Amino acid sequence: MANANNRKTAHIISHTHWDREWYLPYEKHHVRLIALMDTLLDTLENDAEYRSFYLDGQTIIIEDYLQVRPDQRERLEKWIREGRIHIGPWYVLQDAFLTSSEANVRNLQIGHQDASHYGTIAKVGYFPDTFGNIGQAPQLMKQAGIDNAVFGRGVKPTGFNNMVSDSAYESSFSELVWEGPDGSQVLGILFANWYSNGNEVPVDEAESKEYWDRKLADAGKYASTGQLLFMNGCDHQPIQTDLAEAIRVARKLYPDMDFVHSNFPDYLASLKSSLEDKQLSVVRGELRSQRTDGWSTLVNTASARVYLKQMNQVGQTILEKVAEPLAAFAHVTGRAKYPHHLLKYAWKTLMQNHPHDSICGCSVDEVHREMVTRFDKSRHVAETIVDDSKHAVAGTVDTSVFAGYGQDPLPLVAFNTTGWTRSGVLEIELDITRVYFREGIAPNDMIRMMKEMSIEGRTLVDADGNAVAHTVEDLGLQFGYDLPDDKFRQPYWTRRVKLTFEATAVPALGLKTYAWVLGAANDASSPSMVTGPRTLANANLCIEIAEDGTLAVTDIASGRTYRDLLIYENVGDIGNEYMFKQPDGEPVLTTKGLAADIRVIEDSAFRAAVEIVHHWSIPASADELFEQEKQEAVYYPERKAGRSTTFVPFTIRTVVSLERSGRGVGISTTFNNQAKDHRVRALFPTDLAASVHRADAIFEVAVRGNEPAVEWENPSNAQHQQAFADVSDGTQGLTIANLGLNEYEVLRDGRNTIAVTLLRSVSELGDWGVFPTPEAQCLGEHTTQLLILPHGGDGAATGAYADAYQFQAPWTSAQTGVHSGTLSPTHSFLAWEGEGIAFSSAKIAEATGDLMLRWFNMRPEAAKLQAQPNVGAAAVAYASDVLEQAGERLQPSGESANGSYAAELGPCEIYTVGITAAK
Repeated sequence: MANANNRKTAHIISHTHWDREWYLPYEKHHVRLIALMDTLLDTLENDAEYRSFYLDGQTIIIEDYLQVRPDQRERLEKWIREGRIHIGPWYVLQDAFLTSSEANVRNLQIGHQDASHYGTIAKVGYFPDTFGNIGQAPQLMKQAGIDNAVFGRGVKPTGFNNMVSDSAYESSFSELVWEGPDGSQVLGILFANWYSNGNEVPVDEAESKEYWDRKLADAGKYASTGQLLFMNGCDHQPIQTDLAEAIRVARKLYPDMDFVHSNFPDYLASLKSSLEDKQLSVVRGELRSQRTDGWSTLVNTASARVYLKQMNQVGQTILEKVAEPLAAFAHVTGRAKYPHHLLKYAWKTLMQNHPHDSICGCSVDEVHREMVTRFDKSRHVAETIVDDSKHAVAGTVDTSVFAGYGQDPLPLVAFNTTGWTRSGVLEIELDITRVYFREGIAPNDMIRMMKEMSIEGRTLVDADGNAVAHTVEDLGLQFGYDLPDDKFRQPYWTRRVKLTFEATAVPALGLKTYAWVLGAANDASSPSMVTGPRTLANANLCIEIAEDGTLAVTDIASGRTYRDLLIYENVGDIGNEYMFKQPDGEPVLTTKGLAADIRVIEDSAFRAAVEIVHHWSIPASADELFEQEKQEAVYYPERKAGRSTTFVPFTIRTVVSLERSGRGVGISTTFNNQAKDHRVRALFPTDLAASVHRADAIFEVAVRGNEPAVEWENPSNAQHQQAFADVSDGTQGLTIANLGLNEYEVLRDGRNTIAVTLLRSVSELGDWGVFPTPEAQCLGEHTTQLLILPHGGDGAATGAYADAYQFQAPWTSAQTGVHSGTLSPTHSFLAWEGEGIAFSSAKIAEATGDLMLRWFNMRPEAAKLQAQPNVGAAAVAYASDVLEQAGERLQPSGESANGSYAAELGPCEIYTVGITAAK
């Protein structure tokens, strides 16, 4: 409550910012956490004036503590339920830019679920140390019932009575209105003096007077009201057990000031009451420290230890774009229960790699070694869910039609788990036949039978009997085993082949069935896409490869040619895991003009590929001065080191591929890095006139300026991306999609070149001390994947962005038998349309068992969505939110048997629908 006499109030909120792993490996921080929590529980029990503690907004702290101290569960729960320990709303404090849209939502969902077990959830939009803040945070918070956001980075406070805010990224006060691209607004609280501005409050009167004179002045410089926030804690900060005494001393020294041991609910209530007649700055969209000198944005964590980002992309994608939708399909067909427990475990294991000091790659080497194991663990669970779900769904597909197309048909199902109709090349391994050990045949006889089996005379056909062009690789004799639910493991020998073919027009969130049949029609034939020694072409694109390996890509629909694509660039890096710094005056090395070995390596009916090999050499490392500068902790912008005069080989193998139906050029780049202290990028000049560009962010295609603000001093203007970056002049555009390459820059070179970072090699953590990280040099083999997508100016409307999103998700396929079934050979579980709208996820809600579907509007203008779920007659649909809470029931539109639903999405709206199938 606000004070009637306008007395100022110092709200002291106790907390600890708990990085699970950072400058120490996880378990060393873990041991300290146990001690901190033990002290907290004792303090709460023994000191009634120690009113409350905020547990850093992340419920994983509870898990970590109880893992070692299960005997303390009752005590912990008591203080949570009594409101003296505040928990939630997140599971972990993630880096929001480097974790996917759905990973951010799962983090919020699981944090709420875990907190709800204790009967309370702190409705605080807590982002204390994220390295920049995503533009859609206000909308996510509002949908989760949170009307505020508390954060430490991204906005420049100008200061009350100092200067007036004149920018969308500056605020006159530490309190502001943060507005998302959809118009959602939350009350923003900026830690203008950081989240440690009330740390270690003195008990000694003289020290307390000096402390509070300084602290009150600092807070008053930015605060818009007399409600002043002081955060009593910092990174891994132990509990201040004498805080009650320190507050008593402060009250004695400042009788005209109220000092309270506060909490966020009380502070926010008091602040809102005091703000009734205040006009706050409105800050809009992404908060990336745009109005600063650019040296401390920490953006280059997007390229530190790229291998972690690539593993994260695989892990996120298999969960949200494959395992969840396939498990949902299996659930709605009635063939398998949705494995909520396994998916939650897989998500939690993955999200343990999502804190900002983990996924950002800015910790000591031991931390990131353990992350690799977590990535593997999460992926193994997800792969098991995928295997079980795809075979369950495949078993419901009617494949009996293939019995009429030849002998011994071997059916297979191609699954499209993305939100758009899809065509593309996929591979599947088929067992022609199996002989189980249980059959009692002598081992040598089994092996002989498999080896003598013929694989000749077979053709791949679709459900209409049409031949499908494919290639066959004989994998020969293979050992395998089944793990039945009701029997001991069942080993077998099999004769196995690998088929490669192009699946065409597989429906969105659906499947298409094929079969490899003996004695069917002849294979289809198509003209070669290799049109010359160094040229490829299909109906959409023409690719010319120059002697130096650069590409000229022509968009056939428009006739526009993009030249000099795929130049590799190399520069030195004397920065650290947080920030890139190129040595002053160092020349840029590129492969432009460097002759390459070029040869065709694939020329099939469905795909053509060319190999490009650059035999390059680059400096071996930074020079000797660099070691001295690191050891003396010289601030990285002030370093003067250069690059070594010793060179090492750097051979780059690139495979450029084009699929028959493809609208993009595939780029696979492999190299063995033996150099240190450097950065490698791939350059794609667009030659398009544009002052802004677009990049895939969290539930948003963010629009960003090509030129930084006038305050920007850093020569680099690198940015975060998820799936793609795009430059367009309104009529033509070029999108560069990626897999796990989260850093790009649009160069100020007169050509609006999109530069994508493939590798950054550094050798120290940076930040507040001297922490060597030799493994951050990323020595060894690396492979990166990109996709070049020319389009007609609007990537959302032309489908280029949809292609970029599909590029993220792998194809899934399953061999099955000849059987009847309830699903047709070509089936979609959801038909929908809506220009400029992107599909995000399909899953089953744990609380209701309903199918949850989510889209987002990629554009800042309204869009119409029409959706028809195919999950059973009389399905009921309702609007929902990111926490999967039911809202307004949707009325069917049209005359579809299953019901078609229409909705209008507002600009940049995140839209979730729940489907309750008829029981």
